[in-house]
Amino acid sequence: MKKQIIFLMTLLFVVSFLFTETVYSQTGTAVSKDGVKIAYSSYGKGDTALVFIHGWSCDQTAWKRQIPYFDKKYKVITLDLAGHGKSGKQRTIYTMELFGQDVAAVVNKIKASKIILLGHSMAGVVIIETAKIIPDKITALVGIDTMQNFEQAYTPEQVAEVVKPFKADFKKTADSFIRNMFVKDSNPAFVDSIVHKMASADPKIAISAMEEMFKTSYIKNPPNIKTPVWCLNADLWPTNAEGNRKYVSEFNVHIMHGVGHFLMLEKPDEFNKQLDEIITEILNKTK
Repeated sequence: MKKQIIFLMTLLFVVSFLFTETVYSQTGTAVSKDGVKIAYSSYGKGDTALVFIHGWSCDQTAWKRQIPYFDKKYKVITLDLAGHGKSGKQRTIYTMELFGQDVAAVVNKIKASKIILLGHSMAGVVIIETAKIIPDKITALVGIDTMQNFEQAYTPEQVAEVVKPFKADFKKTADSFIRNMFVKDSNPAFVDSIVHKMASADPKIAISAMEEMFKTSYIKNPPNIKTPVWCLNADLWPTNAEGNRKYVSEFNVHIMHGVGHFLMLEKPDEFNKQLDEIITEILNKTK
C-alpha cells in the first residue's frame, strides 16, 4: 500500500511538472502613457520577441493556437489593449495612437535584441502607431489580415454612417458584421464562438475604437515609418500591395487561400507554418 502511495505521488509530481512546462507563462502589467494598466503574458525564451496584438473587440486569447508553436523558438508576448480583456477600461476615447502607447509600454518592459510586432485586423493600425512611438526598438511589423489598402479612407460622414447602427443596437449589428468575416466553408460552431465573444464586448469601448480606426487616413497622414512591413492575409478581401508600397519603405504580402478573417484560429497549422516562414525571412534579412 505504501509503495502504491509513493508511486501515485511520484506520478502526480511528474504529470504536474510536465503540465506546468507546457502551459508556463509569466503575467504582468505595464502602464500606458495615460496611466491605464495593460495586462500581458510572456511565454518561452529567446533574443527575438514576437509581440502579438489582437484586433477589434477581442483579447490576447486570439493567439492561443500560436503560443505552443512559437514559444519553443522565441519569446512570445500576448497582451490586452486598453478596454479589452484584463486591461484597464477607464479611457473615454480609444484612439489608435493610445493603443500604440499600450503596446509600447509592454515592449519597453521586454528584454530582447529583436522585437517583431504582429497585429490582427485593427491592430494593423496599432502596430504602425507603435512603430512611430518607438521606432528604434522594432525590427519589423507583421499584419495579420490587415493593411489591405492604405489608400482606403472615410469621410467623417461615412464614419458616422458606419457606426450609426452599432449605436442603435450593438449586439445585433455586431453579429451581422462579424459573420461577414468568414467564408462559406467556415465551421458554423467556430463562427458562432467568435461572434458571441465579439458581440458581447462593451459597446462604448467597441464603438469608440471603431470610430477611431475608421478615422485613420494614410492619404492625409502617411505612416512615416521606416520599419519593414509584412502581411499574412486571407484572400477574403484583396490586398493592394503596389499601392501600399507608396506609403511604406518595404511592404511584403503572403496570402492564405480559402480562409476567413480569423485565419490564425481557423487554420492554425497552415497559418503557423506560413508565419514561421515570414519570421525566418525577416530575421535572415536583419542578420
